[in-house]
Amino acid sequence: AGAKVIVEQIKDRQAQRMREEEQREQERSFILKQIDALKGEEVEQQKQKKLAAERLMKEVNEANSAAMKIKEEKMLADKLEEQKILDYQADKERRERELEAQKAELAAEKEKETARLRAMQEKAQDKAAEMDALRAKRASEAAERAARAKEAKEKAKLE
Repeated sequence: AGAKVIVEQIKDRQAQRMREEEQREQERSFILKQIDALKGEEVEQQKQKKLAAERLMKEVNEANSAAMKIKEEKMLADKLEEQKILDYQADKERRERELEAQKAELAAEKEKETARLRAMQEKAQDKAAEMDALRAKRASEAAERAARAKEAKEKAKLE
């Protein structure tokens, strides 16, 4: 009976040890599962972080290219405006030069006309002076003739 009790106790202890071993195995399995779950969460978090970073980079790049486009368009607009100003100034200078040339041409024509009129006037004055001189000469000759005739008449009276 004592041996039977001892055998029973040994069996009990073995069963106890097996239960404890089984429990430890379950605990270890549970812990391993938790670790795996945490690792999975960590991997998922890393993946999400990476995606968020990529989205952010994409947004930053889009914003940068939009800003560059705006800057380029502004530079182009400024260049066009500058060109418009330069074209306007060139046109204005050209118009002013044409106007000056026209004024100079008109002045030259006016001067030519004035010179022509002056020449005509001088010619007329010369002609008038010539006519005056001729009239004076004729008058003088006529007076001389009249004086001679008178003198001849006086002489004839005296004779």
